[in-house]
Amino acid sequence: MGRLLKLTIILLVAESNVNFRVFAKDSTAVAKAFESNGVVPDVIPKAPSCLVKVKYPSGVEVNLGNELTPTQVKDMPSVTWEAETNSYYVLAMTDPDAPSRNEPSLREWHHWLVGNIPGNNLASGETLSQYVGSGPPKGTGLHRYVFLVYKQPGKLTFDEPRLTNKSADNRGGFSIAKFAAKYNLSDPIEGNFYQAKYDDYVPILFKQLRP
Repeated sequence: MGRLLKLTIILLVAESNVNFRVFAKDSTAVAKAFESNGVVPDVIPKAPSCLVKVKYPSGVEVNLGNELTPTQVKDMPSVTWEAETNSYYVLAMTDPDAPSRNEPSLREWHHWLVGNIPGNNLASGETLSQYVGSGPPKGTGLHRYVFLVYKQPGKLTFDEPRLTNKSADNRGGFSIAKFAAKYNLSDPIEGNFYQAKYDDYVPILFKQLRP
């Protein structure tokens, strides 16, 4: 019995070490990608330690700056993260490169904002800004689209205007860092981002936002 207990402890310690090394590797990869692509400091001062999983109905997935097309990301994605059942979270998607990375006068243009998400049950969260896909103007090159997950200190009352996906009003000039400070959110716990440039879907999106 003593030998079995010792073996169990050894296996648990070994598993913990493996999990720690995987976490450390993932954390380093996330931080490196956020920093090398300028998401830190353009959007947030410190990179999250974990990767949030973002998958679109078109089948593409977000992966630390990979290039996707506006057509591929036009529909709302599924987003999952490691969550505590009794906690609430904020999910944001924001573009720091509006209207272009060289002249980001509208930094940030936020594409999606959901708060009071119980666990990672996104559908039960409170939508502050409905999802809008990527619409980088023609000739402005690649834009970065950043997903961030924050843990809330508890359930919150948000005073932001509720935005639909039928108008571009109140989307630009946003700052997720200031939003986080306003509601006493700590650093984001998970994040991810992709890049996209103009394609033929963009004019369709612009019509949607300018009825």
